[in-house]
Amino acid sequence: MNEKLLQYLWNFKIFKSFDFKDTAGNKVEILDFGKWNYDSGPDFLHSAVQINGLTLYGHIELHLKSSDWIFHRHSGNPEFENVILHAVLIHDAEIPELEERIVPTLELQDYIDTSLLWKYESLLKENRFIPCEDIFNPDNIPVGFSEETLLRKLDEKAADIEKSLKSTRNNYEAVLFQNMAYAFGLKVNAEHFKLMAEGIDFSLITKISRNLLQLEALFFGLCGWLDQPIDDQMKLWRREFDFLKVKYSLAPWRVFPKFSKLRPPNFPTVRLSQLASLYHLNQNLFSKMISARRITDLYDLFGQVKSSEYWDTRFNFGRESTVTGEKYLSREFTDLVLLNAVLPLKYVYTKNTDEDAAENIVGLYRNLDPEKNSITNGWTSLGVDIKDAAQSQAFIYHHKHFCETKNCLNCSIGFQLLKKS
Repeated sequence: MNEKLLQYLWNFKIFKSFDFKDTAGNKVEILDFGKWNYDSGPDFLHSAVQINGLTLYGHIELHLKSSDWIFHRHSGNPEFENVILHAVLIHDAEIPELEERIVPTLELQDYIDTSLLWKYESLLKENRFIPCEDIFNPDNIPVGFSEETLLRKLDEKAADIEKSLKSTRNNYEAVLFQNMAYAFGLKVNAEHFKLMAEGIDFSLITKISRNLLQLEALFFGLCGWLDQPIDDQMKLWRREFDFLKVKYSLAPWRVFPKFSKLRPPNFPTVRLSQLASLYHLNQNLFSKMISARRITDLYDLFGQVKSSEYWDTRFNFGRESTVTGEKYLSREFTDLVLLNAVLPLKYVYTKNTDEDAAENIVGLYRNLDPEKNSITNGWTSLGVDIKDAAQSQAFIYHHKHFCETKNCLNCSIGFQLLKKS
């Protein structure tokens, strides 16, 4: 047992009975268990209790032992002056300060189901895909779980996007470009690509977007790949990059994307060429994405995006490959870009102006295929039927923030499981 679990039981009123009596034998009726306080001060605020016909209003403090009041240095702390009840697992000492203020102590150990404590302790000891794997039942997933979890993830993402908007003076096109670069980089090069995008004044992208050669030259040059050209096409890109450096006074910084642990279609050379193609084909890309109402409208923006002709026979500079052909964006990759770059920004832009924004965004996620990875496979093996991207995003987020951290006390699924002894 730890104090956090005790607070959890109190907050959700998980007791064998509510015929409470304080350590002096007086009947204690909890009229309001209070609001769980995560900051400093008493654990539960604005509570109400009735003792011997007298109703008291104030705060409630919980401890594993009565003596913790002293060990936690609450005595003399003005934040605890309005405590009306001291609820403890075990009453091991009288507290003079509380006796003087006639604050009752409620011992809880006889009101708690020990089987629930055992269940919780066993969850924390497990080292599996999810701690509650042995007792997990898909039927215990709360109604609306996917929608609520997805929106929680989007709100978290929104905080990061709003920081980027602040740094770009509310330039949504620039922030979209940064997020696009991050998504095109996948896990291996996401940070490298985003760093590159953040270092480019987006007005430059706007000025040269009609010239695919210059867009590629800009991206490749900033990666340091054109410093020593080894074929005619690289020399052409190098010439254009040198021109851009002089005309727009580009700083001499470089990023260095990685090739290791990547399949050739995901090499940074190919992905940056495709990113250049996206912006070459779609001027005012952000406006087009905001005006898109259906998922098919968004797919249309990516349908013709492909790497330039040089890459039809290559994955890296100067080396021809036996695998040839035009390199369009796959549907699976497009889905990842929509999930990680487009829809979160669309949500941020519309949530303060459209009362149906949340519903509309969730609807777009519902029209995307679910992600396939080790996390979604793990949930599927436990009987969860993941039918769309709204669900896959929700379960991936939930696994990261609750299952991996064993945050079972704040888990909506865990709550359903724990309360069923």
